Amino acid sequence: MSNSWGFNQIDADTLKEIANIGSGTAAGSLASLLKDKITMTVPEVTTPEFKDLPDILNGADKVVASVFVKIYGDIKGTMMYVMDENSACTLTNRLLNKKNRSLYDFGEMELSVITEIGNILTSSYLMSMSSLLKFNITKSVPYLAIDMAGAVLSVPATEFAKVADSVLLIKSTLKDNTYNMFGFFILIPDFGEI
Repeated sequence: MSNSWGFNQIDADTLKEIANIGSGTAAGSLASLLKDKITMTVPEVTTPEFKDLPDILNGADKVVASVFVKIYGDIKGTMMYVMDENSACTLTNRLLNKKNRSLYDFGEMELSVITEIGNILTSSYLMSMSSLLKFNITKSVPYLAIDMAGAVLSVPATEFAKVADSVLLIKSTLKDNTYNMFGFFILIPDFGEI
């Protein structure tokens, strides 16, 4: 099926600008939270097919932390921020001064922190999109899932496969003086409601 919503209607330069502004805002918000300098590399913006996402996330069997928000308004769908296990543990350990080695070691505090980080980061991108495109966009409360990438993606796949084939993918790297932390923003439009 074709992308009736507008990845093909929004030019590549605008998508890159959304990613750049969103990245800068996200890095600034995270730096305030960590009370440390955080930079974000120039993000890579692509529109891959949904079926290719597990491979892009380094395999369906890789454990990830994913924060989902439903989005409403001029764009409807789901936005996810997905971090690999090492990046999610590194970021959470930095904030809480802990030494978790696995996402499955996370307690209530760690789960709350990673959910809020995902909420902050997705909000940064959605605000940039709203501002640049002059779109009215609101979002739901965030929902956290910790599981293998294939399982995390299976929920949106159930609905998404019915209506379209491509997603907006923004790959970013957060950096401090010691660590690189990798994450993916995935915007899954709901063409059926537009």
